[in-house]
Amino acid sequence: MDKRQIQLSVPNLDIEILNNLRECIETGWISTGGRFIAEFEHKIADYVGTKDAVSVQSGTAALHVALRILGVEAGDEVIVPTLTFIGAVNPVKYLGAEPIFMDCDDSLCIDAAKLERFCSENCHYNGKELINGKTGKKIKAIVIVHVFGNLADMEKVMDVALKYNLKVLEDATEALGSYFTEGKYKGCFAGTIGDMGAYSFNANKIITTGGGGMLVSNNQLHLDEARYLTITAKNTSPNEALFFVHDEVGYNYRMLNLQAALGVSQLERLEQFIKAKNYNYKIYKEELKGVNGIDILPFRNEIRSNHWFYSLFIDDKQFGMNRDMLMYSLIEDGIQCRPVWKLIHTLKPYLNSQSYEIQKAENYADHILNVPCSTNLTSEEVKLVCQLIKDKAIK
Repeated sequence: MDKRQIQLSVPNLDIEILNNLRECIETGWISTGGRFIAEFEHKIADYVGTKDAVSVQSGTAALHVALRILGVEAGDEVIVPTLTFIGAVNPVKYLGAEPIFMDCDDSLCIDAAKLERFCSENCHYNGKELINGKTGKKIKAIVIVHVFGNLADMEKVMDVALKYNLKVLEDATEALGSYFTEGKYKGCFAGTIGDMGAYSFNANKIITTGGGGMLVSNNQLHLDEARYLTITAKNTSPNEALFFVHDEVGYNYRMLNLQAALGVSQLERLEQFIKAKNYNYKIYKEELKGVNGIDILPFRNEIRSNHWFYSLFIDDKQFGMNRDMLMYSLIEDGIQCRPVWKLIHTLKPYLNSQSYEIQKAENYADHILNVPCSTNLTSEEVKLVCQLIKDKAIK
């Protein structure tokens, strides 16, 4: 079998995208002004069903601004998952607050049952604020990450948030297009259930603007504040704008018109991309069925997932080699793959942070392998990856 290079997750761009980019260049609107910014914002809001959307430079920037808007300040604490990309947690530190790390459930998203137990057994609620029994500090918010296009148990999460007056920020950077098909939030998209939601359009995401992100909410005041803060808190009344009046410390976080031009074109293909992701996931599932020690992780039954990333769970005793051995062997065969993130509470900047009953996340961190999942991946390429994996199994 011939070797070939198959990347993990690459952009799927159409030549038609050049029409939008050409307009930006011809009109000179290539920076933080131009018609595509507003168009992209409106189309994202229409797609997910929120009042409005505010574009920013990255998903991390979106989370940073959102936490500030939701009232997180220096000295506060924020509950976060440990099984996630570090960009979901660093913004807590940007604001001088501290994270409290939570375990995951089998969806890889935050364990809502442990979240409830932590709040009820390890904290004190005074009728207004949730106080951490260990530190005596106020817990202001929960960051929920919808990992790999799966969805967290938002019914339980929102019940906890309501009970203890906690703000909920949904990190939906990996889950654009995922929504609930059953339950209380039937029809609701990832990012639209909590107080604010964030998306990412990094090059490896299901749609891309090269970089960039988006904030959504059904609270117009939150969105107005986000729009203000992300233009360096520059006052927009004609006279004050002319003389560069800034009443707060803001951020230079606005998306470029060039990026938004890419986004408008990409969004038109989102449902097509989700179909491709779902189709290839099913091929992986079928091709690897019956291979001892290899399980492709499922998505929740009550959702329509965007199937952003595919995760294999490697049982080394049954398969014959551990996750890392299989990963390096596939890389040598030209197949790009990767482990799940190193758990954030084990990283140097967070070694002294509080964590609560981390168990499942440790097991998944040791055994998950992410395999190629690009939306332009062919069925033949998927089968090649699967055959290479099967060839390495114990005979």
